[in-house]
Amino acid sequence: MDIIYLNDLRIETIIGIYDWERQTKQTVILDIEMGTDIGKAAASDDIEDTINYKAVAKRLFTFVGESEFELVEKLAESISGILLNEFNVPWCKLRLNKQGALRGVRDVGIIIERGKKA
Repeated sequence: MDIIYLNDLRIETIIGIYDWERQTKQTVILDIEMGTDIGKAAASDDIEDTINYKAVAKRLFTFVGESEFELVEKLAESISGILLNEFNVPWCKLRLNKQGALRGVRDVGIIIERGKKA
């Protein structure tokens, strides 16, 4: 399995359970690995034969930017669902960082893997 990735994708969104979090957008940082087989794209040199990471980024900017989840767990599951279902990714690993959510801690977040590695 080959991996196409996006690292340090920063998106402003409403996320959190506290009143102040529901009123102020915060930045979430996404690191995404998407499993695929690049063989067909390497042979054809055609974007249609691979995961279009620009299309993935655009979709996530829109989805996450418009979302208002309370929990990072729900946001992470929703993102992985988009990757698996809309982009036909068989496996993904997502690191969602809600940087600065706790005083004295630089990074807070969740890492999930969904789908099956080939």
